[in-house]
Amino acid sequence: MSGSPSSKLSLCPPQFLNGLKDGKRGISFYKPIGIPDGFFNLGHYCQSNEKPLRGFVLVAREMFKFEPGHCCYSNSDSMPALLSPLDYTLMWCSDDGGDENFDTCGYFWLPQPPEGYKALGFVVTNRPEKPQLEEIRCVRADLTDKCEAYRLMVNTHSTFLKVPFKVWSTRPLHRGMRGRGVSVGSFFCSGHWISGEELDIACLKNLDNTLHAMPNLDQIRAIIRHYGPTVFFHPGEAYLPSSVSWFFKNGALLYRKGDSVGLAIDSEGSNLPKGGTNDGEFWIDLPTDGRKERVKHGNLESAELYIHVKSASGGTFTDVVMWVFCPFNGPGTLKVGMMNIALSKIGQHVGDWEHFTLRISNFTGELWSIYFSQHSGGVWVDAFDLEFIEGNKAIIYSSKSGHASYSHPGNYIQGSSKLEIGVRNDAARSDYYVDSSTQFEIVAAEYLGGVINEPCWLHYMREWGPTVVYDSRTELDKIISFLPSTLRYSVQNIFNKLPIELYGEEGPTGPKEKNNWVGDERYGWENRWVKSD
Repeated sequence: MSGSPSSKLSLCPPQFLNGLKDGKRGISFYKPIGIPDGFFNLGHYCQSNEKPLRGFVLVAREMFKFEPGHCCYSNSDSMPALLSPLDYTLMWCSDDGGDENFDTCGYFWLPQPPEGYKALGFVVTNRPEKPQLEEIRCVRADLTDKCEAYRLMVNTHSTFLKVPFKVWSTRPLHRGMRGRGVSVGSFFCSGHWISGEELDIACLKNLDNTLHAMPNLDQIRAIIRHYGPTVFFHPGEAYLPSSVSWFFKNGALLYRKGDSVGLAIDSEGSNLPKGGTNDGEFWIDLPTDGRKERVKHGNLESAELYIHVKSASGGTFTDVVMWVFCPFNGPGTLKVGMMNIALSKIGQHVGDWEHFTLRISNFTGELWSIYFSQHSGGVWVDAFDLEFIEGNKAIIYSSKSGHASYSHPGNYIQGSSKLEIGVRNDAARSDYYVDSSTQFEIVAAEYLGGVINEPCWLHYMREWGPTVVYDSRTELDKIISFLPSTLRYSVQNIFNKLPIELYGEEGPTGPKEKNNWVGDERYGWENRWVKSD
């Protein structure tokens, strides 16, 4: 991938440098090795010791040769893409007591870039002497983008003076298919940084709008056939998926505000209103005749995954987003300690769109991670922590009634794991499954231009189910009234924190109306889903 007309990128494997611990947790720091001739290091890498070593850092080289003494022109395009730092600033050291056993110490250095350039990473050493200026390169500012601290990896302090120190992984600030920020693979560290402040380092920016590292249509099909997961539904699942065309053919109706009679939808959805926004003017509902109950339960034989392919991390990764449609989302089950209480209405709605996302490296073609969508948020799971059913094909577990996605079977609680109070999401393998490697339809890949003929229903931007207002508080208050007095306050407090969609029956919008269609995946509930044994 070319970061600009004047620079070129490559991947390099890491070599161990040093480590830090935060209680029982530990992380290790690495420098790139095997750097190709002419390429330069942009920063060091770190990762948790609890994971197998699997990461990368980008290295870069100059595409054009610049004469000495001619590196600072008024036109930034005439300046070299890469320059050595002017100096280093010691950000922190693990042993500030003068111990001569340097091999156990870690020194963290921030490169000081020349004017008009940005540092993209830190340098870690086990000696107090500053690193060589040739150790790393800074990048011309117009070839960089802002990055942000992502996950806190360690929170520690120095041995004697107890100087605090934190390390975060980083990611581009501007993400999604229109974002051009490229992750270098480096980390951010500081002892005084406050959330919201701009970081001392940046990421790369891909200025090549052709995104030539992205797969063509044949390569997309090959990726899906090679990596396409199998989606398992719970053995007790009553509300299975179907194809969109099956839903339409079997009596789904389009309603317009003010009209009491619904309009039959043709199998392609060509008579659905296209474009616009979700203004509440239209919605889809189940058939009103004897087919209603049958349609609610779906049709597994017709089900398929609807594929949206888009760029990620400035085109260095490909996101293969797989959407599954269920005609109906069933009511939830509440867990309060040892009790399981089936809810009569809360959580149910017509038309359920769920998804998961495969992230593929455009450098190596390997599956990097999968995003599991879970109602109002979700979580990325690295490839090494997935379950696989055949070769490189992962398993997706869809939760009972609600269809949230999980990487492993189990009972997941949306609420408080400590009190074991919340909404249950049960996931298990069964004979109900859809193999996405064979049962799929590619519905969108905007970067390919007009290669994909997008289906008519994809441009329907209104709700796929009616809004039904009911007094959910009455049902919840009735449940609370039967609980021991010692639990009532805790249960009430947890109910107030659950996503709002659990309290009303409202059909979701289609895939293209979701903010993650263009943007990045949401992380809102990543730390609130806890597996209950």
